[in-house]
Amino acid sequence: MKIAGFEIFHADGGWRTLSFLKIISDTGLSGWSEFSQASTSPALGAVISALGTSLVGRDPLGGAALAAELRAATRPSGGGLDTLAIAAIENACLDLRARHHSVPVYDLLGGALRTRFPLYWSQCATLRARFGGKPGFPRLDGYDGIAAAAAEVKQAGFAALKSNILVPDGMGGFVNHRPGFGPGPGYPDRVVDTALLAHIEALFAALRAGAGPDVELMLDLNFNTRPEGARRVAEAARDFGISWLELDLPHPKALRELRGNGVAIASLETVLGASALRPYLEARAVDIAIIDPQWNGVAEAVTMARLADAFDVMVAPHNFHGPLSTLMGAHMCAAIGNMRSFEIVMDEAPWVSGFLHAPLDLRDGHLHLGDGPGWGTEVNEAALAAKRV
Repeated sequence: MKIAGFEIFHADGGWRTLSFLKIISDTGLSGWSEFSQASTSPALGAVISALGTSLVGRDPLGGAALAAELRAATRPSGGGLDTLAIAAIENACLDLRARHHSVPVYDLLGGALRTRFPLYWSQCATLRARFGGKPGFPRLDGYDGIAAAAAEVKQAGFAALKSNILVPDGMGGFVNHRPGFGPGPGYPDRVVDTALLAHIEALFAALRAGAGPDVELMLDLNFNTRPEGARRVAEAARDFGISWLELDLPHPKALRELRGNGVAIASLETVLGASALRPYLEARAVDIAIIDPQWNGVAEAVTMARLADAFDVMVAPHNFHGPLSTLMGAHMCAAIGNMRSFEIVMDEAPWVSGFLHAPLDLRDGHLHLGDGPGWGTEVNEAALAAKRV
């Protein structure tokens, strides 16, 4: 079998663009992966195309060898877009190899320890604050709207939800406080002052009121605070039974110090590769390692998760992506023994589920994974074409 070419699809996901890579073999068999060409990774598709050109005519069944060659070739500029591009190629090769052998991807990773995964509802209320009024996104109506969003999580059978910092906009709605991502309130200092802390406490109260006492609550600070501010948030979070506080902080010792506040610390979604992960594990920096199988490649993500397991650290896959990426993360989690919970975005445009021929099997707050070949379903090219960006 030889690689005959690559094809990239960018499709309208309602509030974002969803991107897919198709690797085509000379036998007619294809493999797929999802990647994220977002504002944080512009031109990723062009990097994938440039790297993929050198692989035409090569055997895709040796995807690990091809990925190793690409990593060696890009070592002087390693990380960033190069790593994300190689991961997309390797993931598509993994799907193709599994389809060639008529087995699910998790069989190539050592077999499945589980095929049923507890989910947490990611960006609960956040996406409605940012995109309310778009298809699939009801508008938030004050804190009662936040409580109603949390109540939906409970009614759908989810055991946990995660939200982000939401601040009233003065018109009955909310804005997502995001100074770590560019100009806006709080930029560039990223200070958690008394007023912001009061908004966070009000958010916690609304989420707890809607979700009830049995649903776990998590808050994701992303890059939007510094350690001093995160410490203040952690102290407030204890009163609402927050299960974990998530943030992106590239300092193992600073993360380790935050763990002493009585709230579990989750982080590391932007850490790429096992070598980069190791210093955080050695520093005992986190309670939960957030690992992204789309950005690292599923095989490398499994390696990272097993390394975390050696330090008795739990893993939660990073998955704010689309439905194919959700399946990719499920195959990763099927093969590891230290999964804490599985992130999923539920507020989606109504047509997104049609991007896969077989929609995700979601029941009672869990994702169920079948035993079909590859990722377990085919990508619906006609649906992607109908929503092509």
